[in-house]
Amino acid sequence: MIRQVNPMPENDPVPSPTPAPAPTPAAPGAAKPVPTEDDLKRALSAFKKRIKLMILDQESHLGGGRPMTAGRKSEIQGIVPPNQFPREVWKELAARKQLKDMGGGFYSLPK
Repeated sequence: MIRQVNPMPENDPVPSPTPAPAPTPAAPGAAKPVPTEDDLKRALSAFKKRIKLMILDQESHLGGGRPMTAGRKSEIQGIVPPNQFPREVWKELAARKQLKDMGGGFYSLPK
């Protein structure tokens, strides 16, 4: 015969878990932090490096299965910016016309 053992006596209250504090919503009129000039400069440099690498990568692929092809011109028009910087940095660079916002989180260099 199996006997069940109750680890806590029935008259002791069961400790209830404490609820997590609710996140405080941001005030609608609160200004978002403006990125510093140094952040903007580093972000633009990182963006230029990333787009250059992506274009070089696409152009370096051999096409059509023919050896020794000359490659093709890149068709990359925009990229998702590096995630090391917050979205506000990219929006600020677009507002300053240093990047072009293509929508959907994609940005490109202005022509």
